[in-house]
Amino acid sequence: METLIVSSVTVALAEIGDKTQLLSLFLATRFRNKWAIIAGILVATLLNHSASAWLGTWLADYLQSRIGQGLIAISFIALGCWLLVPDKDDSEESSLQKYGAFVAATVLFFLAEIGDKTQVATVLLGAQFDSIVWVTLGTTLGMLAANVPVVFAGDYLMRRLPLNGARWTAAAVFIGVGVYELCTHVLLPGS
Repeated sequence: METLIVSSVTVALAEIGDKTQLLSLFLATRFRNKWAIIAGILVATLLNHSASAWLGTWLADYLQSRIGQGLIAISFIALGCWLLVPDKDDSEESSLQKYGAFVAATVLFFLAEIGDKTQVATVLLGAQFDSIVWVTLGTTLGMLAANVPVVFAGDYLMRRLPLNGARWTAAAVFIGVGVYELCTHVLLPGS
């Protein structure tokens, strides 16, 4: 249960103001069928994050040493610092639009997630918790929690959400997890 909750909360926070959230807003302005957009986001996230969680659990087998645990901790801290850098809206007209909301959302969201902060977070969460299923479910719930409101009320929400505050909170969570892991598994193991 801890894995599900931590994965959901950290990814939901990391997603606020992220390029995929901006993509959700873009899709919502282009298509009327909001449920098809959400279904596309769900499918893309399940595919992308299950592969990412698998990679994290696979890497965890090789990162059990103090050095490996240190690398995971430092990666959490680095990701927290990366979250402080705001994303830009690089969405533009796509030839996928002619295939409808579901196909456009699935393909564009999947591609936008490759190398994204939330994908990196999913790999790290997979390595930390060693659970493909719970990490994937948690990160997918976090993505939906951050993106579904944007699809339905995007313009209204984007003008009112404190994006900087959310980014700083997410960064603090990731840095805090990294520092905790560094202290408990690397600097002071067994204490």
